[in-house]
Amino acid sequence: MSHILNIKIGGKSLNEAENVLIMIHGRGGSAQDILSLSQHLNVEDYALLAPQATNGTWYPFSFIAPTDQNEPWLSSAIETVGKTAQMALDAGIKAENIYFFGFSQGACLTLEFLARNAQKFGGAVAIIGGVIGEKINRENYKGDFAQTPIFLGTSNPDLHVPVERVYATTNILKEMNADVTEKIYANFGHSINQEQIELANSIIFK
Repeated sequence: MSHILNIKIGGKSLNEAENVLIMIHGRGGSAQDILSLSQHLNVEDYALLAPQATNGTWYPFSFIAPTDQNEPWLSSAIETVGKTAQMALDAGIKAENIYFFGFSQGACLTLEFLARNAQKFGGAVAIIGGVIGEKINRENYKGDFAQTPIFLGTSNPDLHVPVERVYATTNILKEMNADVTEKIYANFGHSINQEQIELANSIIFK
C-alpha cells in the first residue's frame, strides 16, 4: 500500500507565486486542516501545496519504531513530499523559495525528507517532530542546507515525540549547516501554540 498523489492547493497559483509553502498534516489530520493554518502565517503571496495521506496516515507505526515496520508507507510518503516539491520546481520556483511546514507525524516526515535531501531551501517549520527510525541512520542524511532556517518547536514531555529525538535532530541539522532554532515548551501538550506561530513568522516567513 502506498500513497496516491493527492495534493490540495491554496494561496496564489504556482505560475504567479515566487514562493511555495508545502504543508504536511499529522496522523488523522487532512490536507485541508493544515491548509487552514496558513491563514495565521505570513504567506499571503505564497502558493500552498498540501499532500493528503492515504487514510489520513503517512505510516502506520510510531516514527521511532523500527523503520522496516513502517515500510512501504514511509518510503512512499517521503516520495510524496519529493513529488510535491518537484511540482514547484517544475513550475519554475527555485528550491531556495520552497518552504515547509509540518505538524506531528507531518513534522517527522518533513524533517526526514529534508535531512535526506539537504540543500538551500527557503525554510522549514516542524512542530513536534524529529527524524525517523528506531535508531538514527546518519548515512541516510546527505547534503548541505547552506544556512536554511529551520524552526523546531515541541512540548516536553510529548506522548509521541521524545524530546531527546528533537535534540538529536537539531544536532544533525546543524551538522548539515542548517540555521536551527529550537524551542521546547514544558508540558504544553500535543498541539501548536500561538508563540510557535509567531516564531515561525519572525524566523521563517519574514
